[in-house]
Amino acid sequence: MQTLPKERRYETLSYLPPLTDVQIEKQVQYILSQGYIPGVEFNEVSEPTEFYWTMWKLPLFGAKTSREVLAEVQSCRSQYPTHYIRVVGFDNIKQCQVLSFIVHKPNRY
Repeated sequence: MQTLPKERRYETLSYLPPLTDVQIEKQVQYILSQGYIPGVEFNEVSEPTEFYWTMWKLPLFGAKTSREVLAEVQSCRSQYPTHYIRVVGFDNIKQCQVLSFIVHKPNRY
């Protein structure tokens, strides 16, 4: 059994090894297949008490493929390399965010 190195955990998927771009693409495809609206957010810190993140542009209402969302993630990564970046899924029926996961953690430690 392998134990992950001791580091701060942020959200549900942070207990897994870091996601590859292919795995992120599959997660984004799940968001789209469920009819959720994807969005990209970023913030300087990722504390459990930090509820409000800055949106990268507007939610991607017209996104049909995961490649469109990943292009926005990459743009956000290049603009804010020292910030945490996450992908979120909004449910337009429930009018709320139903899932989120971090796709970029800065190298601070």
